[in-house]
Amino acid sequence: MKVIILLATFFFIVLSSYCQHDTTIKKKHQPYLLFEKNTHDFGTLNYGSDATYNFKFKNAGKQPLILTNCQSSCGCTVPDCPKEPIKKNATGKIKIRYNTNNAGAFSKTITIHSNAMNNPVVLTVKGKVKSKEESNNHKNVNYAKYIRKRKKDAGFAYS
Repeated sequence: MKVIILLATFFFIVLSSYCQHDTTIKKKHQPYLLFEKNTHDFGTLNYGSDATYNFKFKNAGKQPLILTNCQSSCGCTVPDCPKEPIKKNATGKIKIRYNTNNAGAFSKTITIHSNAMNNPVVLTVKGKVKSKEESNNHKNVNYAKYIRKRKKDAGFAYS
């Protein structure tokens, strides 16, 4: 009886170690989503200006990487993810566009779901959008400087 229990225990240990080894091998061969950076700071933006950024990534795994879902935390941030599989060691980019028609500080996340070992990956964009008035004042000041320079270059005296 002791021999049977001992043999059953031995087979159980051998089988469980084999299953763990098989899982480890599968994980080593899975795709791995590696970004150059996970956060981008836009700094201070003018109201209504263009705010886009490309997050560059690499498939550091040994299988093709498939991005299944790219979802932002808010409708003001729109991700554009590649639809085709990314081969091993190949690179790609995820284009993020932020709507600058909302003044104030912002910090938004984009969650990337894939078949990668490190699924999901969270990207962040942040910055500050000037108010409409601040943006317009800045444009008027620059335009006034431009007019002064043009008059000076044309030989007009500016008083």
